[in-house]
Amino acid sequence: METQETQNVDVSERPVGHDGAQVEISEKPSWTAGAGPAAIVIVLIILSLGGSIGAFIVGGLGTATALMITLGVVLTIVWLVLMTMPRVISPGHTQVVQFFGRYLGTNRRTGLSLVPPFTVTKKVTVRVRNFETETIKVNDANGNPVNIGAIIVWQVADTAKATFAVEDVDEFITSQAESALRHVATSHPYDGGTQHNPSLSGSTELVSTELANEVAARVHVAGVEILEARIGSLSYAPEIAQAMLQRQQAGAIVDARETIVDGAVTMVESALDQLEEKDIVHLDPERRAAMVSNLLVVLCSDTNVQPMINTGSLYT
Repeated sequence: METQETQNVDVSERPVGHDGAQVEISEKPSWTAGAGPAAIVIVLIILSLGGSIGAFIVGGLGTATALMITLGVVLTIVWLVLMTMPRVISPGHTQVVQFFGRYLGTNRRTGLSLVPPFTVTKKVTVRVRNFETETIKVNDANGNPVNIGAIIVWQVADTAKATFAVEDVDEFITSQAESALRHVATSHPYDGGTQHNPSLSGSTELVSTELANEVAARVHVAGVEILEARIGSLSYAPEIAQAMLQRQQAGAIVDARETIVDGAVTMVESALDQLEEKDIVHLDPERRAAMVSNLLVVLCSDTNVQPMINTGSLYT
């Protein structure tokens, strides 16, 4: 009973995944030889194969049977050992070398090379790759639903971690990139951001940098390096797109009106100053106010103004 209680306490204090879950391994170079020794080994493979076949044939004919069969067996063993050593690697690829499950290192030598005998190699590409995440729907910092997608450019930096630390590095980075994108999108408003909290649409560079750092931190365990992360698609969700479009149009109209009013006030002020400087007409305060009102109506009106001739007096 005490043992069971102790185990329960240990489980509660040490949740699964906090200790011993990660594969503590890093890339290291494996023993390899270049094209010259590899060519010699290939020649020896051909000679040992030919010698073993010849020895078995001669032994079968009855000439020094025991000696020839023994020689054939030895040459066959030599052939089998040498056959496990040559490897060919294309540029942009590596080979993770294992000896009965033990990680010996990574072979990054391109072309023809040799690895230790009886080892198994797994090809791991280190070329730059990219993918586009699915367009996901999230709520931005203001609670508005938006559709967002990103393009991630990445490369395997540590072949050992990419092979042994995660089950499938492609699937792992895809899921982690979508998770990071969701987190970044919920931390920023779609538009109207501030200096401390930039918007998704107005500060693409800053948001992309934050996204790249977020993804890099999540996939570090897999030995992956994030070269670039960009927002690939960004829009309001269809259910609020029309309302947000009207909001943007209203904001644009308000901004345009402010510009028109500022310009109209400057023009009216300039007109009154010129009238007074050139002594064209003398205006008392009431007529001055009427002229200002008429000029502002003409300059700020949405429709074409119809000219009218006033034959009367301002006071009648």
